[in-house]
Amino acid sequence: MVTSGQASPGIQQDSYVLGVNDKITVHCLNLDELPQSPMTIDADGTIPLPFAGRVKLTGLSVSGAEEVIVVALSKAILKPQCSVNIVDSHSQPVSVFGAVNTPGSYQLGGNKSLSEILSMAGGLRKDAGPVVKITRSLKQGPLPLPLAAKDATGEFSVASVYIDDLMSGSVPELNIGIKPYDVIAVPEASLIYVVGQVRKPGGFTMTGRGGLTIVQAVAMAEGFDRTAAPQKARILRRTPNSPPKEIAVNLDSIMAGRAEDLTLRADDVLFVPSNTAKNVGIRTVDALIQLATGVVVYGRY
Repeated sequence: MVTSGQASPGIQQDSYVLGVNDKITVHCLNLDELPQSPMTIDADGTIPLPFAGRVKLTGLSVSGAEEVIVVALSKAILKPQCSVNIVDSHSQPVSVFGAVNTPGSYQLGGNKSLSEILSMAGGLRKDAGPVVKITRSLKQGPLPLPLAAKDATGEFSVASVYIDDLMSGSVPELNIGIKPYDVIAVPEASLIYVVGQVRKPGGFTMTGRGGLTIVQAVAMAEGFDRTAAPQKARILRRTPNSPPKEIAVNLDSIMAGRAEDLTLRADDVLFVPSNTAKNVGIRTVDALIQLATGVVVYGRY
């Protein structure tokens, strides 16, 4: 029945809720006075219709808008038959940023889940962290997630979802419906560094929820080279407002299962010295990190 302005194929016409700045077409049989081009819903939520004046459509579904228009026109027209189509949506933005392939603002276009929105943003990058964070204005109600809480302002509901639970479908209730003006953030994964006498020194992403163990980190660094002294290795760990803490580790014992396989924290540096080297300071380790990754971790010491 639409004579101009084809309905947008990306919008779920049956579930979409109309809002300000949405563009729609309205067609009624035997009412030639209607504009043939799309109309934009004004800031007051209305559109102008001949014989009916300004009709408010915001907050209505397409079928609800059709009913309202029919009622408004029935005062002047006998049994009007009207249809509404959404041509372009501008009232349901969702912001997606962080470690996704195409961050930006997206229009919901109807009912969409968290996983669908992440897909619209091009999916996750390889350096995505283990969680996705959602922020919603409390004017739209709290997030329907177990650990949702108010932010410091008391105006927003915030929650985090583990990505592996979401993507595996093992906890389907985590795949919540997204509402207009929600903000979805995927933080980048934290890094740990393995440097010194290993085959592939560098920074490695902590993508799992449990972090990386020493054995996993050594495996990522492809093991020791022939000059390594793994029994003299140490972990360098950041501490607030003080020099890094040094933790001695015997990698020979850990790799053989005779000692506990410790879990590394974000920004930890696992340093494997040479069997010919004497004491190595923080500056030397930082130089090794920068050589392997281009990152200065302990530059202030």
